[in-house]
Amino acid sequence: MKVALFSTKKYDQEFFENANKKGKHQLCYFETYLSKDTVSLTKDFDAVCVFVNDLIDEETIIKLAENGVKLIALRCAGFNNVAVKIALENGIKIVRVPAYSPQAVAEHAVALILTLNRKTHKAYNRVRENNFSLENLIGFNLFGKTIGVVGTGVIGTAFCKIMLGFGCTVIAYDVFPSEDLKKLGVSYKSFADLVSLSDIISLHCPLNEETHHLMNASVFKSMKSKSMLINTGRGALINTEAVIEALKTEQLGYLGIDVYEQEAALFFRDLSETINQDELFMRLLSFPNVLITAHQGFFTKEALTEISNITLQNLSDFEDGKSLANEVKLA
Repeated sequence: MKVALFSTKKYDQEFFENANKKGKHQLCYFETYLSKDTVSLTKDFDAVCVFVNDLIDEETIIKLAENGVKLIALRCAGFNNVAVKIALENGIKIVRVPAYSPQAVAEHAVALILTLNRKTHKAYNRVRENNFSLENLIGFNLFGKTIGVVGTGVIGTAFCKIMLGFGCTVIAYDVFPSEDLKKLGVSYKSFADLVSLSDIISLHCPLNEETHHLMNASVFKSMKSKSMLINTGRGALINTEAVIEALKTEQLGYLGIDVYEQEAALFFRDLSETINQDELFMRLLSFPNVLITAHQGFFTKEALTEISNITLQNLSDFEDGKSLANEVKLA
């Protein structure tokens, strides 16, 4: 198949070329995002391969169909950036990578917790400046703390197991509770109870109409004072203005995010020589108890290998007329 890969970097090309050594597919790489403004690049391609910040809305899909594209292959788990109904109506199928390395994202969530708590990023900079003071670097023991996990799919499950290993009390909220996690000692609660009981809340749920701005002003008010919020899911799970207010009033003690509501304009590019016009993002950066990484949770060798292999298998299955194990359909 002739495939246009959008939002690609050098590492994407490296891993996809390695997975496509036999040359079954003709891969063409574009660094730009796919949107209504760049969809003209897809003419004469059989499929497009997209990532989290590509915008495949109705206008883009109609043009994709006109250009002869028959398949949208997401190299990620989420598909909230695709107008699924419109795509199916226009004869375009959708596939995704539902699970590549849940441990990669779960471990990054833990890294955010440990860094925020023990302030290792600040200690690193101090020592490099010959400043060996421990002032304002005090943290807390994770052992015995209550960890609230919102969403216990494959990533949430991996995260629960890690936190159980730290000796934490793990509680969870999910519309489909896991019996396996219950056997390990995870206790399922209502969302309201989870919010009020947790010392640390970690978000691992998908973004949809029900979860958009899940963490809002009223939720922040009901959280434990000085608690920690971690988000490695999707940016819009958190209302940015509300979380800034919660930080200002010190209701929220720590915030660690690997995703951001308006990240499409920022992440995956070098903007070090430009003026950041996103005032909300700059406000977040001004807090000493906020840690932001740029959608790095998936970024391990194992995950990138699995993403490229599964994506190419999805393409091959479609080309060969086989059943699509990772097809996205209407609910």
